[in-house]
Amino acid sequence: MSIKTVGVIGCGLMGSGIAQVSAAAGFRTIVREVNQGALDKGLSRMRKFLDGGVEKGKMTAEARDKTWGNLMGVTDFEAMGDCDLIIEAIIENLDEKTAAYQALDKVVGDHAIFTSNTSSLCVTELAAKTKRPDRFGGLHFFNPVPLMKLVEVVRGLSTSDATHAALMDYSRAIGKEPITAPDKPGFIVNRLLVPYLLDAIRCYERGLGTIEDIDNGMKLGCGHPMGPLTLLDFVGLDTTYYIANIMFDEYKEPMFAAPPLLKRMVLAGKLGRKSGEGFYKY
Repeated sequence: MSIKTVGVIGCGLMGSGIAQVSAAAGFRTIVREVNQGALDKGLSRMRKFLDGGVEKGKMTAEARDKTWGNLMGVTDFEAMGDCDLIIEAIIENLDEKTAAYQALDKVVGDHAIFTSNTSSLCVTELAAKTKRPDRFGGLHFFNPVPLMKLVEVVRGLSTSDATHAALMDYSRAIGKEPITAPDKPGFIVNRLLVPYLLDAIRCYERGLGTIEDIDNGMKLGCGHPMGPLTLLDFVGLDTTYYIANIMFDEYKEPMFAAPPLLKRMVLAGKLGRKSGEGFYKY
């Protein structure tokens, strides 16, 4: 399965990052958004990141221009007909994803592989919404995509060996380190990370320490780059709450249950950096 042209569905924070690293690795990359405004915003984010890299001496102007030359933005699915690999990175909503896959199935060749950047939905269920369940898998990137080295390659029950191998090869080709994750809620990273983050909230609720003390304890005592409450603000409290609920529904284990404080902060709109306030004010 030779991959030459990559299609990215969604040009938000994750989609733009995925498109950027794909183009930087030499793949012809077509990124699609629902309208020109959203597309321009995503392309502007990529351009700012690339220009910043040149200004800081982390990349040459030639490398930036080559990456930019490999990128094309579109607002329709028909322009993605030549893609060998599709990476869907839109809202975590089954109906929205299904609609995208059905539109793509009509225009993309039978050889093409479909993937989702989902962090929580069932890959096997997503694959069943397409005409190519054997050529479907998960490619779970981490934010910020250009800087984070890991990609979780998720095998659904119908993912073929050839598809899995092609996704591992593609991940390495764009400079990432892939690991194979099972099609279970949370995969590997969030399966370990989410209980830790939820427990940090419980500890704060129960008066174990201040927000700063809990964060500094894990930073200075365990060598973490940021404390759990800072990380929650960075990820988004609403995102964590959403993933925790999916994991609890699947496993029915108390460690995955969202603490009352998390629920109330989400209801109050205190979502972290994205809203200007979470456990900290920004």
